[in-house]
Amino acid sequence: MTVLDETHDASTRSFVAAANDPQTDFPIQNLPFGVVRRRGSDESWRGAIAIGDQVLDLAALARTGLVSGPAGAALARCAESTLNAFMALGATAASQVRRAVFELLREGQPARERVVACLISAAAVKHALPASIGDYTDFYASIHHATSVGRMFRPDQPLMPNYKWVPIGYHGRASSIGVSPQRFHRPLGQRLPPGATEPVLGPTQRLDYELELGILIGRGNALGERVPIAQADEHVFGMCLLNDWSAREVQAWEYQPLGPFLAKNFATTLSPWLVTLEALAPFRLPWTRPSSDPAPLRYLDAPQVRGAGAIDINLEATLETAAMRARGAAPYTLSRSNFRHSYWSFAQLVAHHTVNGCNLQPGDLLGTGTQSGPADDEAGSLLELTSGGKRPLTLPDGSMHGFLDDGDVVTFHAWCEREGYRRIGFGACVGEVLPVVPLDDW
Repeated sequence: MTVLDETHDASTRSFVAAANDPQTDFPIQNLPFGVVRRRGSDESWRGAIAIGDQVLDLAALARTGLVSGPAGAALARCAESTLNAFMALGATAASQVRRAVFELLREGQPARERVVACLISAAAVKHALPASIGDYTDFYASIHHATSVGRMFRPDQPLMPNYKWVPIGYHGRASSIGVSPQRFHRPLGQRLPPGATEPVLGPTQRLDYELELGILIGRGNALGERVPIAQADEHVFGMCLLNDWSAREVQAWEYQPLGPFLAKNFATTLSPWLVTLEALAPFRLPWTRPSSDPAPLRYLDAPQVRGAGAIDINLEATLETAAMRARGAAPYTLSRSNFRHSYWSFAQLVAHHTVNGCNLQPGDLLGTGTQSGPADDEAGSLLELTSGGKRPLTLPDGSMHGFLDDGDVVTFHAWCEREGYRRIGFGACVGEVLPVVPLDDW
């Protein structure tokens, strides 16, 4: 587990004024990693760190020679077009770069002018995915989401018998993962209309979002090796927001017996900044489950997990319809939840994924599954919020809204707060639904 040190000290201020705003997502205590280039340019993509309303160009910083030794060697890998090689160096290298950048961005830094020359306005950059994602696994780690959805389809047995014993997951599609803001066309798919005996092909009418977190692997493991749960932190580079868009009626028709397919492989949206586990250290909590539930099997249990395996991350989803945008209305808050409610911790997901010898690689993505909380207004999808579409939401203008319409924009935010520490955030995860691409013969 990460030890708290001066990089978590709430009294430290940056010479970047916006980083000292109590409501910023990116104070000097955060320093998340991403990949950027100047908007409208054909510059090379390169690693960056967010600080206030600015972006620190890590390729430019490497050229200054201000960072030397092991941290300088690690920083050099951040000049590449993806962070995979840097992530592969492991948690120690990431910590060394974060510490070096922390020192260079703090108030009173004598090399300030040389560092300022490496800053770019956040409004002036375009983002790429922070890593080349070779593989993507999506889990089902929220028992509240699993129970709520299961109750719709299996009221007598909402949870399957294996849920409290094994982290459930499926292999997702990596090629359609995009960085926020992502715009995608409404997908086509087969569905079985109510009362029909034959399926039809057409645009989904039950398009949904899923409020999730993404876990990016740093140092991998060789094929045949396992990652012990006590070492999972050493293999996780950082976390981001993830929207696992879903076509619900397509999913209902196709998911048995092998799970989701076309209902989910058309788009997945990630927020652009990876918040390191080191930055999240002040917000760790004990991982618990009800005493009446079965204890996890030995490979899914460790004192470190019980003591600090959960993370207190606030989650929020908002909706902006085309009509709201046209009249300048504020987005509507759909729900708020918290990652501390997750039934399975991120360390358990990593340990389970590798217990059979599966090799995780730098940049691999693990989704947590929809992070719903125990209350009705903490649901992380429209499927839950609208009871499967039976109870549409009433928006502030009085209009009714069920599943997603063309022109809808869904935005996720996440942040951590604790007395005595700076608030840190994840930035926005934004996705917009575009009309379907026409197909002549549905």
